[in-house]
Amino acid sequence: MKKIFSKNQTILLTTLALSVLVIASSFINKINKPTPPVDDLEGTISISGAFALYPITVKWAEEFRKLHPKVKFNISAGGAGKGITDALSNLVDIGLASRDISPEEVKKGAYTIYVTKDAVVPTFNAGNPNAAALLAKGVKRDQFLNVFVTGSIKDWKQLAGNVSVPIHIYTRSDAAGAAETWAKYFNKKQEDLLGVAVYGDPGLAQAVKKDVTAIGYNNLAYIYDLKTRKQVAGVHALPIDVNGNGKIDANENFYGTIDELTDAIATGKYPSPPARNLGFLFKGKPKKKELVEFVKYVLTDGQKFVDENGYIALSKQKLQEELKKAQ
Repeated sequence: MKKIFSKNQTILLTTLALSVLVIASSFINKINKPTPPVDDLEGTISISGAFALYPITVKWAEEFRKLHPKVKFNISAGGAGKGITDALSNLVDIGLASRDISPEEVKKGAYTIYVTKDAVVPTFNAGNPNAAALLAKGVKRDQFLNVFVTGSIKDWKQLAGNVSVPIHIYTRSDAAGAAETWAKYFNKKQEDLLGVAVYGDPGLAQAVKKDVTAIGYNNLAYIYDLKTRKQVAGVHALPIDVNGNGKIDANENFYGTIDELTDAIATGKYPSPPARNLGFLFKGKPKKKELVEFVKYVLTDGQKFVDENGYIALSKQKLQEELKKAQ
């Protein structure tokens, strides 16, 4: 006997059949779907130190927290000297180091893992009346030495141009990796640098921006706009005449954008020093789980943020060497 269903009954049966299929499918998916790993990473990581490393470290921390929201960060900039002292005094987990570590600091337990690279760049006020000549001729290493260390060059006319104006030198008041690195370019120490002492990278950039006859030095992140990739208004990189021939040749003219300059640093066209490696400094090898995992992240997935933030990636071999130091 053939059973005939009404239209409404047919719709009801079809709906019930589809519901059963959906429920069955959902059940099967739940069985087959792998259980996501439990994020048991938690704790607080405290960091202080170099202005040079501060911006990228903040970025790394923000991205790391997206993966591990239970991990908190306390990050402050106060200069490499402060960060190293804080780490060796167990006041913070990581000291941001932008200079070489001394033998005395190593004896105290300093353990450094390098995470990226950048450079210190000499700067001058873009309104300097000799600006065009300075950009065309650049400044030789010995001339910088005689400005910042011996003081025998006191007038911009002695460097380039025809307008006689005094050179106002600005340097860092805090124990700074930038100052140590710039002084190392002349085989000197920060204490050997002349000039009006100003606190911090932002402060030094601002001092040069306000004084038309100023000369100073800064880390890349404070003289380039990361959005436009060009130099910030008022402060200009003072080109280094690397080969000392009295002019900026095509292969020395790489200051137009931060990308041009970082490429020059990576390929060795820009001298080292003032180019340098930047590192995380610990008192002894890091052991806290959240700390070790953060360092591993920085040296692996975190490297994708290096270029866009105005830093230079370490070589793959160097990254592997540093990664082993964290394991």
